Amino acid sequence: MLQTRSEYRLPVLCDRLLAAACLIVLCCALTPAQAQVVMGDKTVVVPKLDGELRIDGKLDEPQWAQALVVEDLHQYQPYEYSEPSQKTKVWIFYTADALYVAAFFEESDPSLISASVLRQGEGLVADDIFSVILDPYLDRRNGYRFTVNPNGVRWEGLYQNITDIQGNWDGIWQADALVVDNGWYSEMRIPYASISFNPDSAAWGINFRREIRRNNEGIGWVSRNRQLNPSIAGTITGLAGLDQGLGLDVVPSMTIREERVYGPVAANERNFEPSLDVFYKLTPQLNASLTVNTDFSAAEVDSRQVNLTRFSLFFPERRDFFIREADIFEFGQIGGGQSEESGGGNPAVPSANAQNGRPFFSRRIGLNGNGAPVDINYGGKLAGRIGDWNVGTLLVSQDADPVTGVAQRDIAVGRAVLNVLSESQVGVIATSGAPQSNGDNSLAGMDFRYRNSNLPGGRTMQGFAYFQQSDTPTLTGDDAAWGYGLSFPNNQGWRGSYVHKEIERNFNPALGFVNQSDMSDNALDFGYRRFLAPGGYFRSVYAGIDAYRAEYLDDGSLNNQNIGLRLTANNNKGDNFILRLMTNKEVLRDKFVIYRASDKSRQISIPAGSYGFDDNMLRVELADQRLVSGSATVRWGQYFDGKRLQQGADLIIRPNRHLALGVQYTQNEIELPYGNFTTRLFGLQSRIAFTNTLSWSTLLQYDNVSEAMGINSRLHWIPEAGKQVFVVLNYGLSDPDRDNEFHSVNADLSMKVNYTLRF
Repeated sequence: MLQTRSEYRLPVLCDRLLAAACLIVLCCALTPAQAQVVMGDKTVVVPKLDGELRIDGKLDEPQWAQALVVEDLHQYQPYEYSEPSQKTKVWIFYTADALYVAAFFEESDPSLISASVLRQGEGLVADDIFSVILDPYLDRRNGYRFTVNPNGVRWEGLYQNITDIQGNWDGIWQADALVVDNGWYSEMRIPYASISFNPDSAAWGINFRREIRRNNEGIGWVSRNRQLNPSIAGTITGLAGLDQGLGLDVVPSMTIREERVYGPVAANERNFEPSLDVFYKLTPQLNASLTVNTDFSAAEVDSRQVNLTRFSLFFPERRDFFIREADIFEFGQIGGGQSEESGGGNPAVPSANAQNGRPFFSRRIGLNGNGAPVDINYGGKLAGRIGDWNVGTLLVSQDADPVTGVAQRDIAVGRAVLNVLSESQVGVIATSGAPQSNGDNSLAGMDFRYRNSNLPGGRTMQGFAYFQQSDTPTLTGDDAAWGYGLSFPNNQGWRGSYVHKEIERNFNPALGFVNQSDMSDNALDFGYRRFLAPGGYFRSVYAGIDAYRAEYLDDGSLNNQNIGLRLTANNNKGDNFILRLMTNKEVLRDKFVIYRASDKSRQISIPAGSYGFDDNMLRVELADQRLVSGSATVRWGQYFDGKRLQQGADLIIRPNRHLALGVQYTQNEIELPYGNFTTRLFGLQSRIAFTNTLSWSTLLQYDNVSEAMGINSRLHWIPEAGKQVFVVLNYGLSDPDRDNEFHSVNADLSMKVNYTLRF
C-alpha cells in the first residue's frame, strides 16, 4: 500500500519530537543543582482580619495598623539588589473575601511624580505605578498582575507563557491612590471571586513592583536577572477560610444600535439587543462561563496596517469572553517570549510568522473570512485547575452568515495541561469545527514546555516541543505541523534562542492561524546586553545577531531568509536607540502582487524569481513619561529589485492628565522596474479623561491603498469595577475613484450597558 508523505514521516516526526524533548530534559539533568538566589527566598505570614474597608487611598482604617509590613524592597532596574533611591513600604492582610494591599511611596519631590493617565483601563507605561503580582497556585507558571497609578487608575493582566501578559483581561477589583506632601499612597482590594486559587493551599506566590518613571527605576521585592514574573516571586502563607460567596457573576447587557448604509442601495436598521454572560465558579479553581446572544460592539478596534509582505497579518484578541482563562489555551510556546520583559524577540522573524501554526486562534470565531462580525448565538466555557491539571473546554454556536454563505456552525476546543517538574508542563489540545467555511475540520496536538529559572547566576532556560495534525476531508496527507526550541531569555549578559518549525502544505487548523504552509523554518538570535557604570548618559547597550530562514518542504529550496545585526542602547530616562542592518533573500515561485489601486486602475506585480536585498532601520523611542513620547523610524535600502524608503512617526503629547493627543504616520516610497508607488497610513487619536471613571476617546484611521477612512469614537463610563456604559460611534468613508472626495459608506451608533451582579 502506497503511503502518503504524512504517514511515511510520522514515525520520523515522533522520533524528532522525542529527541528534542530528551535534549531539553538532558540539559535540565546536566544543569548543576543550584539553590535560589537568597533574594528569592522570602516567605511571610499574612494576618487575617475582619471588616470591610473603604478603598480611597487614605489608609485610615484600624486594620492597616495590624497588617503585615514589608519594607525590604530593592532595585531590579538598573542595578539589581541596589538600595532604591526612594523608600517603599507595603502593608498586606486578608479577610474572608478579599486580599488587601496598600503601599506608601516616598518621594522627595512630589512634583516629579509621573501621573499623566486618568482614563480607566489605559496602559500605564507613562506613569509611576505600583503592581501586585499574584501566583495563587504557587506553581510558578501562571498568575495575575494588578497595577495602580497615582490617579487611582487600575490596570490588570493575565500572565501567559510565564512572561507575556494579556492586558485585555478585565477583572473586577478595587483600587485608589492619594498624593501627599512627601509621596503617594495606594490601596487595593482583590476579591477572591475575581481570581482562581487552590483552596487546599495556605500559600500563594506574590511580588511587589514599583516603577519611578523620571529616572526609569524599577523596585521589586523578589527579582532575578532583572525580571519579575510569577516564576520569580516570594511567598505569603497563613491563608485559610477564603470565601468566594456563591462564586456566581451574572452580567446582563443591553445594546441599542442604529445602523445606516449609504449609497445607491441605502438602508437603515434600528435594533435592541439584550445579551447575557454568566460566570460560575464550580470550585475556587474551576470556572464555568456562558454567553447568550453575545455582543462585541464595545470592543476596541484594531490598529490599521498596510501589508507589504506576502503573508497575512496577525491581530490580537480583544473580546473579554475569549480572553478569560486564555492562558490555559496557549500551546507550544508559539508566539511567546516576544516581549522585552522576557528578554526575547527576534526582529528577523516576520512578526506574524512567529504566530504561524497556532492550533487555536479565537479570532476565527465570530468573524467571517472578510473580517466582518458574525453573530454568536451562545457559547460556553469550562476552564481552570484540577489538582496538577489545567483544563479548558470551549463550545460556541455561531450563526449563519448570509454575506459569505457559511451556515450555522458549532465549534469546540479542548485543552488539558499537566504541571510537571518544578516549572514545566505537558499538554494536549483538540479542536473541531470550521467557523469560516461549510466544511468539516478537526485537529489534535500535544506539547511539552520546559522552564528552569534557577540556573546559576539567576539565569533562566526554557524549551518546548510540539506536534499537531489537522483533519480536513478535502485534503489528504501532508497535514502535520511540529516544532521545538531552546532559549535563554535573560535581560543581562548573554541571551539567545533557537526555534525550528515545520508546517506541511495541507496543515489546515480551521480554528487556528497559518499564514505560510509547506515550509520549514529556523530562527536564531544571539547577543549580549551590558549595563554600564552609573553616572553616564547610557544605561545599557545590546549587540546581537538575528537570523531567520524558511525553506519549501517539497524540495528544500529557499523561500525567504533574513540575517541581520542589531545594536540598541537605552538611557536613564528610558529612551531607546535602535540600529538594525539586515540582508534579505526572497524566492517567489509565482508573481507577487505588491500593489493594487482601490479603483482597480493600476496593479504592480513582482515577477517570480530570486531576489537579494539589504534593509536597514534606525529608530528612536522617546520615554513614555515625556511631554511628547513615542517613536520615529527611518527604514531604507533595496526592496526586491528596487528601492524602498520608509519614514514614520508615532507620537503622543500629554499636556496634562485629562488630555492625550496622538498622531501616527507611516509612508513607504517604493521604486520598482515595474512601477513606483507610495503607501501612506495615517492615524489621529484623542483621549479625554473627565475623571478616572468617565472618558471619551476618538480614533481616526486612513490609508491610501484602500482609500478608506474609519472613525471610532467611544464615551466610556465606569462608575465602579464591573459596571460599564459605552456610547460608540463607528463611521466609515471611502474615496474609491481617488478624486480626494470622500463619501459616507456606513455608520452605526450604539449604546451598551452592562452590570455585574455578584453573588
